[in-house]
Amino acid sequence: MLYPNSTFTCVFTKLSLSILLSASTILFLFCNYDEFLKTKAALLLGITSSGNSALACDPRSGLVAYPAGCVVVLLNPKKNRQHHIINTSRKTITALSFSPDGKHLVTGESGHLPAVRVWDVAERKQVAELQKHKYGVSCVAFSPNGKYIVSVGNQHDMMVNVWAWKKDVIVAANKVSSKVKGVSFSEDSSYFVTVGNRHVKFWYLDHCKANKASAPVPLLGRSGLLGELRNNFFCDVACGRGSKSDSTFCITSSGLLCEFNSKRMLDKWVDLRVSGTHQTPHYMINAIFNIL
Repeated sequence: MLYPNSTFTCVFTKLSLSILLSASTILFLFCNYDEFLKTKAALLLGITSSGNSALACDPRSGLVAYPAGCVVVLLNPKKNRQHHIINTSRKTITALSFSPDGKHLVTGESGHLPAVRVWDVAERKQVAELQKHKYGVSCVAFSPNGKYIVSVGNQHDMMVNVWAWKKDVIVAANKVSSKVKGVSFSEDSSYFVTVGNRHVKFWYLDHCKANKASAPVPLLGRSGLLGELRNNFFCDVACGRGSKSDSTFCITSSGLLCEFNSKRMLDKWVDLRVSGTHQTPHYMINAIFNIL
């Protein structure tokens, strides 16, 4: 069972998704979406994803969401039953994330002038749309208070937008200098963290909340202090919860689980790889407890 206030669950869930999606992507089997819409198939096979930002789990309901082309599959693993959200733009879904209460799902997509869309999970209908990115969207996330959505463009876009989605306005924006692979909000929604190639950056929203102007303000960002791990590729991130709310946990492509303290400084890390007979690394769950 998943506990939303558990730091261990937060880190391990994100870690598991990273490992799962580092494997070769399963090919999407439905090429004709018109036929899919007509047949309303009970089971859609396959997943299209280039990273861990396109797989999400709602800890309240246990629903798992992932993309299959322009379709979002909502899988109930307990009942082995699927529901589907159809992206009417027919653009491939590249990123998705549940809202804290599990009632909404935000998606990003590929292509020219992609939209960030918010969907009602129960009704499986679109309730909001943001179109500020020029190219594809690589990451999306809700803030824990449910007020904001952050969306990060891909390497051809490089924009970070913070969206007050219920008011349909951008409150803050800025450019990012590196390809981003993951994003996570702090427990109090005061900042979020992006990670990528030699990139761990903390973005602060305090000055955005006081902004009364209609135009977005520049998003304030501060780089994490990476020390001797500065040349690593950081592929996912999870901000701490509960007693670990001041910490930020990142994982590298080489299998290092890292903890950053409240001053953005790399505090400690542990190598999760152990020797085995297979070519791909094995990861020990005990190693996570060593750093928590």
